[in-house]
Amino acid sequence: MTEPLLTVEDLSVVFRTRDGETRAVDRVSFSIAPGETLALVGESGSGKSVTALSVLRLLDGAAHHPSGRILFKGRDLLTLRERDLRQVRGADITMVFQEPMTSLNPLHTIQRQIGEVLEIHRGLRGQRARARILELLDLVGIRDAERRLGAYPHELSGGQRQRVMIAMALACEPDLLVADEPTTALDVTVQAQILALLADLQKRLGMAMLFITHDLGIVRRIATSVCVMLRGRIVETGPVAEVFTRPRHDYTRRLLASEPTGRANPVDRTAPAMIEAGPIKVWFPLKEGLLRRTVGHVKAVDGVTLAVRAGETVGVVGESGSGKTTLGLALLRLIGSEGPIVFLGQRIDRYGVGAMRPLRKDMQVVFQDPYGSLSPRMSVGEIVAEGLQVQGRVNTAAERRAAVAKALTDVGLDPAAMDRYPHEFSGGQRQRIAIARAIVLEPRFVVLDEPTSALDRSVQAQIVTLLRDLQRERGLAYLFISHDLKVVRALSNYVLVMQQGRVVEEGLAEAIFASPQTEYTRTLFAAAFEMDAATTADEPVLA
Repeated sequence: MTEPLLTVEDLSVVFRTRDGETRAVDRVSFSIAPGETLALVGESGSGKSVTALSVLRLLDGAAHHPSGRILFKGRDLLTLRERDLRQVRGADITMVFQEPMTSLNPLHTIQRQIGEVLEIHRGLRGQRARARILELLDLVGIRDAERRLGAYPHELSGGQRQRVMIAMALACEPDLLVADEPTTALDVTVQAQILALLADLQKRLGMAMLFITHDLGIVRRIATSVCVMLRGRIVETGPVAEVFTRPRHDYTRRLLASEPTGRANPVDRTAPAMIEAGPIKVWFPLKEGLLRRTVGHVKAVDGVTLAVRAGETVGVVGESGSGKTTLGLALLRLIGSEGPIVFLGQRIDRYGVGAMRPLRKDMQVVFQDPYGSLSPRMSVGEIVAEGLQVQGRVNTAAERRAAVAKALTDVGLDPAAMDRYPHEFSGGQRQRIAIARAIVLEPRFVVLDEPTSALDRSVQAQIVTLLRDLQRERGLAYLFISHDLKVVRALSNYVLVMQQGRVVEEGLAEAIFASPQTEYTRTLFAAAFEMDAATTADEPVLA
């Protein structure tokens, strides 16, 4: 039999907190052979990411390992000297993190960041490094790669940033790739391309993968074996086909049965729009040369018209870089745009910061990257309460804590956690904090930018139900941006399909999903639902 490449034995991870110690991982054991893909699945906070970070000893000083060994090619990484460990990181073992915006250096270009990996571990510089960088960017689907070399992370979409992270991880053709939700920010077509790319590289290089995800469709497609985690422990493990068709543990059965269901709340489409816009444009200049002359434009949003009514959800779908997020930010006047935007009867497209401030309580946003949008220096209670204080919605500290507690409860978090900090939460829990911050002000219009992208399936279903309930109770208008078409179908009344800044198809959600009219829309739907069909084809019907 092939010797394991990575063996984790009896691993425990304990975090020191003000109240004592919290055991995040409890006596976990598994092994990965060369060329094998092991998936870790489980709900947010189950210990998946902590286990993955332990492999390369990337946890902060609050964490320690009271027991266990992590053997890579026979060497215990937990006892390795830091100097020797640096030679392993980035070359033999690489990692794709969940939040690319916080993993990429905002002050360095894409070329410099990928080039740094190649220089440190492979000694490549100059034109040789540039050629390899272009090859990597092309492999992961970055369009017009040569013109993107000088781009900074903030100039890329969330999906494009994630693809850059994957390119960096693959630069040195590692023996083991640790992938923590590597396709979370990607649209379904690029997700399919990245999974195919990883499978191809794995076959060609004999690369092993430790794959952390909440998407069971991806597990079925890419993994050979799976470990199901609950509260820091592995409760079930085995070959993917066996676990998916004959789950033994009740928790595994619940995971397999959980996905967003139901349909959007009914809406009166003859009612006046709460917000309407268009045609609006957002063009970003492309500058070159010493004098930084404008030589062209990125047409992020190019002549889009839309209207959202009270109680209505307008879903916006399309590939990464199609302009979805830019459209949402323009409607909120968080970036400049051309063209009329009317909110609650007021034309706001010419409003400055001061004029917009009184309207902020009525229009809120949940950003795609929850960690990048939450201040690491503020507690959860302070983060959620900040808008209340700015808008003067509460008078006393007791009222503020009561409002924060209700918002946290509404999104499924324990109010007792309000004095903790964002780094103490999983990615999915941080996204729920971001949703709580948005709803605490009781807004009327909310831009939801991938609000469920970091959540496991069971929590996705809870959040979709929560959003529908809040909408029904308060008459909220949503602009729902997502690449998860199952969630879009469960929540949206009307759908816009965007491609390269333009709307290529739009209509009632039921009609769009039943009979897409453009080839682009059909391609999107095929990538999403064919993967889902492949996942569920062999699964049992679960009560």
